[in-house]
Amino acid sequence: MDRYAVIGNPIEHSKSPEIHTAFARQTGEDIEYIRLLGNPDDFNGDVRRFLAEGGQGLNVTVPFKETAWRLADELSSKAHTAGAVNTLTRLENNRLRGDNTDGVGLVRDLTVNQGFRLEGKRILMLGAGGAVRGVMRPLLEQNPKRIVIANRTASKAYSLANGLLEYGQVAGCGFDELDGMQFDLIINGTAAGLKGEVPKIPGSILANGGWCYDMLYSDQATPFQEWGNERRAGRSLDGLGMLVEQAAESFRLWRDVLPETTPVIAQLRNARN
Repeated sequence: MDRYAVIGNPIEHSKSPEIHTAFARQTGEDIEYIRLLGNPDDFNGDVRRFLAEGGQGLNVTVPFKETAWRLADELSSKAHTAGAVNTLTRLENNRLRGDNTDGVGLVRDLTVNQGFRLEGKRILMLGAGGAVRGVMRPLLEQNPKRIVIANRTASKAYSLANGLLEYGQVAGCGFDELDGMQFDLIINGTAAGLKGEVPKIPGSILANGGWCYDMLYSDQATPFQEWGNERRAGRSLDGLGMLVEQAAESFRLWRDVLPETTPVIAQLRNARN
């Protein structure tokens, strides 16, 4: 039996073990998948110990995605562009390959599961950390009209946007520069919801019928989902579908089989109700 895990801090809320166990049952793959509470001061040591105990791969979540990028011996093109890694795969001689499946997961959930057409849309991305960097290139490849990256520290948004100009129309700004703009889709890539908060953005920036999408997920509506509902968003979604889709892509990288996600998403939704 091959061993896999998700590593993060905090980690007790993670649904990844349930998801990968369901994938394994569905596909007949013989794996064990656990949670690992990562030490912020010794992430590399935690990873090496897991490998020494026979671990074959890791999903990486907050706050370790950028640390994992630095640890990886080789990077996929998506991970290289993102500057963040959410999937580590053990290679020969204990070398590690870093990949980023977050963008694939987000795009699949929005376009395939939810039926949202990204092409030609005005998109606002909130945040400029590792989670956001991981999804920007796949989003831009869908040919939106424009993506604005807004962050509390504006310089981080400017820097991220400038590094992505070759992929399409993208700009950076601070939250306080959003007045007067409107968007068809607002994606929250900040961790504000973990503290019960919402980024400080104007309430008028959601276009009529526009959608809200929180990359976080919770057993209840997230604060950002509630923000969208209060402003009559066309849809106000959490990141559970993205979580399952990015996990499916990780599973494919590890096991060379892409599981069906629809029944797993339904299973998790039903367990919450």
